[in-house]
Amino acid sequence: MIEVLGAGLILLISHFALSSTALRPALVKAVGEQGFLGVYSLVAAGSIGLLIWTYGSVPRLDYAWFPDPALFWVPKVVMPIAMIFLLGGFLVLNPTQVGAEKILDSGVNPRGLVRITRHPFLWSVILWALSHIIVNGDYVSIVFFGTFLALAGIGTVLLDHKKAQKLGDKWAPFAAVTSNIPFGAVFSGCGKLVLSELVLPVLIGLVGYGAVWFLHEWIAGVPVF
Repeated sequence: MIEVLGAGLILLISHFALSSTALRPALVKAVGEQGFLGVYSLVAAGSIGLLIWTYGSVPRLDYAWFPDPALFWVPKVVMPIAMIFLLGGFLVLNPTQVGAEKILDSGVNPRGLVRITRHPFLWSVILWALSHIIVNGDYVSIVFFGTFLALAGIGTVLLDHKKAQKLGDKWAPFAAVTSNIPFGAVFSGCGKLVLSELVLPVLIGLVGYGAVWFLHEWIAGVPVF
């Protein structure tokens, strides 16, 4: 477990150091925005690859709770939603995406899954991580998936903060009618849900889930229960 914990810390520290500290503007000044994105992508890919490789190479012998067939339904229910967020979130422009802030110049017009959450991709990671922590139960898996849970969960908050600082007055109207927590703006009455905008994201997400179901044993080494 120590190896996975170390790899997880490398991922978290490197990611947040590059994305949310004074190191970012210093690197942007030194190598430019595109250069920084290149460095960031390489570091992210390397640290994620290290964590995945480490997770696959260590034994999982100690359990916080033993896998219970009664819990197998959790990822079966949660993962279709995660895939809808993952794939459907890319169907509409979102000012939280890299380089997409300019869409707020023409006014606030959230559409599709952005009406549900400002961070559909990050919430897909959160749901994936949570469901797999619940269904596995061993300490190695808790650390592995917990790393991604922390990365995405903290990331939603930090990303909101960075966008508010960067966009200033343009951010406030968008933030007022959307939410970080899924359905938060809808349930509070600040935003509205348009079901017709969700048909395509749902269809694409379910097709994606079907593909993951079929390929899960090849991707993860274990079949879907």
